[in-house]
Amino acid sequence: MTYTYDFNKPIDNSMGGSSELFRSNEIQLEQLGIGGDFHLDNVRARFMTQFGEYSEATIRNDPSYAKGQWNLNDADRYLAEAFGGYHINWMKGMNIDAGIFMSYVGLFSYYNFDNWAYQPSYVSSNTPWFFEGVRIQIFPTHHLKIEPWIVNGWQSYASSNSRKGLGGQIKYTPYPWLNIVSNNYGLGHDDLYTPHRARIHTDNSVELKYYDKPGNGLDKIALTFTGDLGCEFGGGVSCHGDTKGGPKQSFIGYMLYNRFWFHRDMFGLTLGGGQINNPGRYLVLIPPINGETAATASINSPYFTFNPGDPFKAWDTSATFDYMPKQWITFRFEGDYRHANVPYWSGAGGVTPPPGTNNNSPTQYACMDGTASGATTLTSTTCANDGGVWHPDLRRDEILFDVDLMVKF
Repeated sequence: MTYTYDFNKPIDNSMGGSSELFRSNEIQLEQLGIGGDFHLDNVRARFMTQFGEYSEATIRNDPSYAKGQWNLNDADRYLAEAFGGYHINWMKGMNIDAGIFMSYVGLFSYYNFDNWAYQPSYVSSNTPWFFEGVRIQIFPTHHLKIEPWIVNGWQSYASSNSRKGLGGQIKYTPYPWLNIVSNNYGLGHDDLYTPHRARIHTDNSVELKYYDKPGNGLDKIALTFTGDLGCEFGGGVSCHGDTKGGPKQSFIGYMLYNRFWFHRDMFGLTLGGGQINNPGRYLVLIPPINGETAATASINSPYFTFNPGDPFKAWDTSATFDYMPKQWITFRFEGDYRHANVPYWSGAGGVTPPPGTNNNSPTQYACMDGTASGATTLTSTTCANDGGVWHPDLRRDEILFDVDLMVKF
C-alpha cells in the first residue's frame, strides 16, 4: 500500500513519469502478488500474480499489443511472472525457462519490498521490468551466472515488428560484499509501426558493501552504481546524429545510491538519485494525458511528442527512511525531487480534460476557454463553438512525499 503527496497538487490526482507512483493524495494498492515456485524432479515453474495499480500502469508502457488482433495486454496484465522450465544437472546447474519473467535491466527489483527506495531513478524506471520469451540460466560456478534471452521485444507481450529481441545478463559475485551485473539487449525492432529501426542497450551495475559491523548502532553501509548506454538506428534515426541516417536517438544515464542500516537492520536510510539524457524520448515513460498510452503515442501524441531527436534531459534525488520491525514488513517514508528540461510532470491543472474523465480519444483536443494553463473550466463541448483548445498542465519539476506499507512472506 502507498500514499503519495505530489506538491504540484494535480486536480485529477493523476501522476506521470513513474513506474511505481500513479495517484496523488490517495491511499492506493500498488501491487498484490500471490504465487510461488514449484518443483517436481527436474521440472520447475514460477507463478506470481499482480493485482492493483501495477496491472494497469506497467501494461500501458507496452505498445506491441496494438499490432494485430487479440488484446494480449488484457490477457496477461494480472501476471507478473508465469513461466515453466527444466533444470539440467550440468556444471553448477542450468535452467531453461519459457514464459513471462523479470528482466532486471536496471538494478532495482520489480518488487519494491526488495529495494532500497520506493521510486527508483530514471535508469530503472525507463528500462524493462519484464520480458516474454525464453531464458537460459547457466551457472559455471557458484559465483557466476550467464543468462541469454530470446524475447518478443523490449518489455512487450508481443512483437512491435517482425524482428525479435536478443539479450542477456551476466552476474558475478566474487565475494559476499561485491556484486557485479551486466544486462544487454539488441537486435529487436521495438518502435511500433517502424519496422527498420533497431535498438541496442547496455545496463551495468556494481553493488558494494563496504562497512559491516553487526554489533554497532550503525551496522552496515553499502552503495550501488548503475550506468546505461543505448541508441536506436535505422528508420530515420541514428546513434550519433548529423549523419544521413537522421537525428540522434540515444540513451545515457546513471544512478547512485548509498544505504545505511542501523540497530541490527531495524532501521534503514538511503540517499541517492540519477540523471538521463534520451533524445528521441524512446524510453521516456508516456505521460498519462487524456488516456495516452505507449500505443497511442506511437502515432505521435499532440500533447507530449516523440519525434526523432526530441530532447529530454532529467535528473532526480531522493531520501528514504525505513522502519523494519520484522523481516517480512517494512514501513517506508520517502521524499523525491525530480526535474526535466521540458514540461513533463502533472501540474495543478492535471492531465485529464474536464469534467474529469478521458474523452476516449487521446488524439482529440477537448475544448476550453482558450487558455493553456489546464486550470480553467469547461465552456463548450466542441472547439467550433468556443475556439479554445485544452492543454494538459505539465511542469518541469515535481516534489513528492510517500508513505508505504510493504509486506512479503
